[in-house]
Amino acid sequence: MPIIKSAKKRVRTARKAAVRNSKTRRNLKSALKTLTSAPSAKAHSSAQSTLDKAVKKGVIHKNKAKRLKRQAAARAKAAGVKQTKAIKKAAPVKKAVAKKPAAKKSPAKKPAAKKK
Repeated sequence: MPIIKSAKKRVRTARKAAVRNSKTRRNLKSALKTLTSAPSAKAHSSAQSTLDKAVKKGVIHKNKAKRLKRQAAARAKAAGVKQTKAIKKAAPVKKAVAKKPAAKKSPAKKPAAKKK
């Protein structure tokens, strides 16, 4: 058992992360098993989104997720599942805020040279 306060905190946070990661892995495995046992469009989209979440949380590597997605798509296609394209919502358009025009400063005038 650690003695130092920061080491104790690391033990607590590592325990929380382990629980979170194991939950993500469990969801990922169940989604992939569902797709292989009973392929459907819903199972396919669920597997893909679960893979994306696992990558986002850092549970699996992004290339592994790409490989698994490719394999899942091949299984779904072989089973005759019609894949629907995800419809992305358009990002809300931000209204242009009218900015005040910057006041231009006139260049400093040079004093006229005095004649002797």
